[in-house]
Amino acid sequence: MLRRTMLTAAAALAVNAGAARAEETPGVTATEIKIGNTMPYSGNASAYGVIGKADAAYFQMINDQGGINGHKINFITLDDGYTPPKTVEQTRRLVEQEQVAIIFNGLGTAANSAVQKYLNQRKVPQLFVSTGASKWGHPDEFHWTMGWQPDYQTEAKIYAKYILKEKPEGKIAILWQNDDFGKDYVAGIKAVLGDKYDKMVVKDVSYEVADPTVDSQIVTLQSSGADTLVIAATPKFAAQAVRKVYDIGWHPLEFLTNVSISVGSVMNPAGPEKGVGIITAGYGKDPTDPTWKDDPGMQQWRAFMTKYLPDADQSDASNVFGYGVSMTLVQVLKQCGDDFSRENIMKQAANLNDFELPTLLPGIKINTSPTDYYPIQDMHLQKWDGKSWVLFGDVISGS
Repeated sequence: MLRRTMLTAAAALAVNAGAARAEETPGVTATEIKIGNTMPYSGNASAYGVIGKADAAYFQMINDQGGINGHKINFITLDDGYTPPKTVEQTRRLVEQEQVAIIFNGLGTAANSAVQKYLNQRKVPQLFVSTGASKWGHPDEFHWTMGWQPDYQTEAKIYAKYILKEKPEGKIAILWQNDDFGKDYVAGIKAVLGDKYDKMVVKDVSYEVADPTVDSQIVTLQSSGADTLVIAATPKFAAQAVRKVYDIGWHPLEFLTNVSISVGSVMNPAGPEKGVGIITAGYGKDPTDPTWKDDPGMQQWRAFMTKYLPDADQSDASNVFGYGVSMTLVQVLKQCGDDFSRENIMKQAANLNDFELPTLLPGIKINTSPTDYYPIQDMHLQKWDGKSWVLFGDVISGS
């Protein structure tokens, strides 16, 4: 009886210790956990603002269901206009004034780069950033930063390998955004082509996020004589590029970065018939693909959309992204139990084992470890048929 009493007391102390650590964490109370986010609700990348709205709606659903381990989520999302100085300003506001526990799903490579050191110095989790730059997977240098989607270099390597197989004598042109996002694609292609790079890549042209259009860049790339085109651009510029390639009568083997394949924000604005044949690599289910019409996971997503985002565009894949990444964070917080300290949140984020999301393609799961900060490392090639993205081949591992 005495032993049982001692064990019970020890268990109670452990629970109380966890609760105490949580209470000492900024943004965590006995009933709430405060989460911060920056998103481009304005500016040249405002098409991505849909993600922030999907995040907010998902957390509202979780709160309606009772929250997580007795805690409701207070999600504070601020507009940074896709400009790093504004990201710094808004992030400092979230951390120092709003006292959030973590920064979640901030969007943009340059934007997240601008606050990465600041957040790591203050030991604030920068979780599941909405960018696939390879720099988010270095726990030895930036313990408090973790990505979510497949990294851009891995994606670019998949395209380069496909080009070598299908068009070994091809002449490649690359359109890339002049920041770490675009540079990762160039680096990935270069890593695969090796000493063939200078021969096969006949022209690469960058653009700035402040540019009004990329029309002139596309004309320049066409004049190079290239028969293969890789577009590493955000949605606004990706739609412009797809449309311009078609309008000038250029017919290259065309690749489009995964972050810009949304039917609602890219393919339809470009003109769905103008992108027929474009290849990309995906990891999430396309909401416009009839393959997933009766899929239980996508039916679950549609029910969520209908109830919590009734006026949103269900053809926009950014809504699927927001749903999936938010579900991943909720899993992390569930694993935290009663300990919502920043240290434990990062520990659980780095301990996801074969976690399945209803919106990921079959065979693709989320896995992390203390030495592996790349949650999703598998992708599947797919081709645009004028209405939806059609899968072909097998799942390709980038790990």
